[in-house]
Amino acid sequence: MTSQDPKADKVEIAIQLDTELLEQINHLTSNPSKVIEVAVRQWLRGGARRDDDLARTLPRTPPVPPRGEWND
Repeated sequence: MTSQDPKADKVEIAIQLDTELLEQINHLTSNPSKVIEVAVRQWLRGGARRDDDLARTLPRTPPVPPRGEWND
């Protein structure tokens, strides 16, 4: 269901969300529609961080020299 407000460039839509997801959004803000709008904009631009970004490999550090070879 959608409805359009003639005085704004916004369109109201009805969506169905998982209850747990809505609870998490409500912890962030009292205006869930703004959070959803921003998330959709980021997703369309391809700028959103995905969950697999959290599992990326860390940059390698140089190896630690063996014991006794430290530069004191």
